[in-house]
Amino acid sequence: MAERLVSALRPRAVEVADLHREQFDPRFTPVDRRACHEDGNHPPDVVREHRRLDRATDLVLVFPVYWWSMPALLKGWIDRAFVNGWAFELSTESGVRPRLQRLTTHLLPIAGADSGTYERHGYEPALRTQIEHGAVDYVGSRRGVTAFIHESEQLSPAATAASVTRAVRRQRGRTEGEDCFRGLTCWTCWTGSDGHCSPA
Repeated sequence: MAERLVSALRPRAVEVADLHREQFDPRFTPVDRRACHEDGNHPPDVVREHRRLDRATDLVLVFPVYWWSMPALLKGWIDRAFVNGWAFELSTESGVRPRLQRLTTHLLPIAGADSGTYERHGYEPALRTQIEHGAVDYVGSRRGVTAFIHESEQLSPAATAASVTRAVRRQRGRTEGEDCFRGLTCWTCWTGSDGHCSPA
């Protein structure tokens, strides 16, 4: 999926951050908490993510849906990267002041269930509220395109490819005409011993 998206966005410059392959540590440790609330001295891996985001105009989060939400790895990345003092300012005097207005954030959730299941149970609006409103809006980032890929584990490779193509076209269409586009794609799929992920 990430490769298809990168190919569609060329010749624009695109940086891919594969959090699983890079072994990003999602744990919010006492060091992270101290940096967030006291000294602003963030761990080197968090500083690296901040520098990546500083280079980007658009952030595309590509992730499998696990139990109708994001995987723990992506949640930990947001916890550690979108922190007080960098992504927003929080104070008793002024409340929350977002700081990532220059960034547009897009979502590409990869779902195992069909669109009807998501509609009947309200899973799509629940996930969008959690991520778009709860994280993207909170840090002041502009909302980009959210394009679900449903039935990602279909027996027909052609049907899966068609779903991916539709999602990529939506993302590509959103960025057409933006001469300065530089995307940052985060691919966060946990793989099992058989090399496959099992999204919900």
